[in-house]
Amino acid sequence: MTSTTGSASAGEILALVRSGRARTRRQVQELTGLSRSTLALRMSQLLNAGYVREAGQAAGPAGRPAKLLSFNEGRQLVLSVDLGATHASLAVIDAGGQVIMQAESEVRIEAAPEETLRTIAKRLTELLSRADRQIAEVVGVGVGIPAPVRYATQRPNNPPLMPGWHDYPIPETLGSLLGLPIFVDNDANLMGLGEARARYAEAPSLLFVKVGTGIGAGVILHGQPERGVAGGAGDIGHIRLFERNTGHQCTCGAYGCLATEASGGAVARALRDEGREDVQNAADVSRLLRENDTRTVELVKRAGHLLGDVLATSVALLNPSVLVLGGGMAVNGTVLIDAVRERIYERTVPLATRELLIAASALGAGAALQGARYLVVDQVFSADAVDARIELAS
Repeated sequence: MTSTTGSASAGEILALVRSGRARTRRQVQELTGLSRSTLALRMSQLLNAGYVREAGQAAGPAGRPAKLLSFNEGRQLVLSVDLGATHASLAVIDAGGQVIMQAESEVRIEAAPEETLRTIAKRLTELLSRADRQIAEVVGVGVGIPAPVRYATQRPNNPPLMPGWHDYPIPETLGSLLGLPIFVDNDANLMGLGEARARYAEAPSLLFVKVGTGIGAGVILHGQPERGVAGGAGDIGHIRLFERNTGHQCTCGAYGCLATEASGGAVARALRDEGREDVQNAADVSRLLRENDTRTVELVKRAGHLLGDVLATSVALLNPSVLVLGGGMAVNGTVLIDAVRERIYERTVPLATRELLIAASALGAGAALQGARYLVVDQVFSADAVDARIELAS
């Protein structure tokens, strides 16, 4: 936006307020060049729509107090969904990130898509009711799924973990059930987005790696996910570690993929193969890590070295400023992170790692839910979207 055109829209003014660049009407006027009368009209539109509030005071010219502008976050609600292989995390969150109500729901991702989405819609409606909030207060729903997403259509693109979901119209189906705008993205992208915005806002690049039942990564450049042409950016779980037909078979049909050898699911399988029938999934591996189980620690360290081998290439290619590891194996102790760090430092030149921060996820299980919120807010409160709604209401 230029500061001299004098034609800034209400949506563009809201963008200035949301970013923190403009905290008073005078600052808006200085940045946009709007006349006083036009500024008054634009502000009236934003205030009446509930997007902006004026509260508090700041020193104005000649010491005169000026009201402070802020985005009215608490008035805007988002429903966030993190859909996993066996369960879904659901939350009612205001636009500023305050979690109002959260719940877990058993969901089998191999079930028919419409059945799964009906269950999610029902659980979200129940969650809103428990929070004593109304559907009319919700501006949109953000959904993270463990699959590549073709962002132009918001549909899954050949998802190995989600049979029957390829090109399924998630936004249209869930939208018809809830009567709300639906936005869908890969779960690792949303985790990375949540982590980047909440903890590393100044970082120009962040690589988020989710180690759960499978393995996926989200690449965040200047605060936005880099999704690739078909939604496959960051799909490192299917990089093959071994020669053809060597190692375990992956859900993608190939053998020896990173996810089959280094994920929480892979460690659980290895423990079962050794007679540990009490270990069924990645959550059990996380529990054993917390208990400092000797064999689990050994297997997680091996997984970290394999993951580090792949991430060393990613670090050399992207030269990110932050590498964040998420998932139960990453946040329960330092075994995985230490092994990844060791292998990355061994296999890359100091230039690639000198300014690299390697850390566990600070948001933990809430990273995808917060990322889903950012996904919705970025779309719903973009300048164009806000202007379109104001024009429709006028």
